[in-house]
Amino acid sequence: MNLILEEISKQNRVVFKKFFENHYKDLVIYANSYLFDKDASEDIVQEVFIYIWENADKLKIKSSLKGYLFTMVRNRCYNFLKSIKITDRYEFLDFNINLITEHVFDSTSEEDKKIVYHQILKIVDTLPDRMQQVVKLKFLHNYKYKEIAQELGISVNTVKTQLRRAKLKITDMVTVILVLLQTRQ
Repeated sequence: MNLILEEISKQNRVVFKKFFENHYKDLVIYANSYLFDKDASEDIVQEVFIYIWENADKLKIKSSLKGYLFTMVRNRCYNFLKSIKITDRYEFLDFNINLITEHVFDSTSEEDKKIVYHQILKIVDTLPDRMQQVVKLKFLHNYKYKEIAQELGISVNTVKTQLRRAKLKITDMVTVILVLLQTRQ
C-alpha cells in the first residue's frame, strides 16, 4: 500500500495536510480546465480529498496516487457536466466561455486576466473561419443560436456543434496559458 495512503488511513492529519497542500492547486486548475467554474472546481477537488480521507484504508491503487487523484477529479468533472447538461443542455457552453473571459480566476491579478483575455481573442482568431464567425457572433455580439444560424445560413445544430468544437479548442489553449501563468508566480 502507498505510504501516504497508509498514514492517511491511520488518520495522520499532518501527512494528509501536506498531501492536500502538494496537490490541491494543480487539481483545481485541472478541474477548472473542464468546468470553467472556480467554485465548482474547488468543490470537486475538496470532495476528492474528503473521499481519500474517509476511504484511504479501502483504496487499492495500482498506478500512482497522483494519477489516481487526477483521474478521480476528471471523472467527477464529467459527472458534474452530465448533471448540468440534463437541465441546461446548451447554455452551459455560454456560461463557460463567459466565465473564462470575465472571471478567469478570482486570485489572478488584473494583468494576468488581461493577458488571458487577449490570448483567448488570439485563439478565436486561429479558429477555422466559420467557427470563428459563430464564436464572435455568440460571445462578442450576444446573438442567439437561431440568429447566428439565420445570419450565416446554417442550421441551429451546426451552430451548436461549432460552439462545442470551439470550446474544446479554447479550453485546451487556455489551460496551457493558465498553467504557465500559475508557474510564473
